[in-house]
Amino acid sequence: MTRARMPRPHEVAAARRDPRLLRALSERQLDDAWRTRGVCQSVDPETFFPAPSEPADAAVALCRTCDVQGACLAWALEVGDCHGVWGATTPRERRAMLVAWRGQVQRDGEAMEGAGPPVRDQLLTLVPVNTR
Repeated sequence: MTRARMPRPHEVAAARRDPRLLRALSERQLDDAWRTRGVCQSVDPETFFPAPSEPADAAVALCRTCDVQGACLAWALEVGDCHGVWGATTPRERRAMLVAWRGQVQRDGEAMEGAGPPVRDQLLTLVPVNTR
């Protein structure tokens, strides 16, 4: 398995202008039940998690027809999910979007000082640690 590289500055700049990211920013807190209405509910989940050597075109095309695309992408960026297709984006696209997302959320005042760690870090604290 190869290690994902950090996005380059020009990739982050392009991500800031990406309409999918702008939609995710505007829809990030509108609907908690978005998963129940996704197009993905009627498709094999493996479609959205292709092998590294396989194209993700089919999954991205399905996502582009979905009404909850923005909320889906917002969720993936919020939790830092780096696998599969979410909100019509590939993991590589989301790495650049994640940098832009974190900067925008902090500017919007959502990431208040002392608000605590990201969701993924909070979940890891719930896993028991073996002290042996």
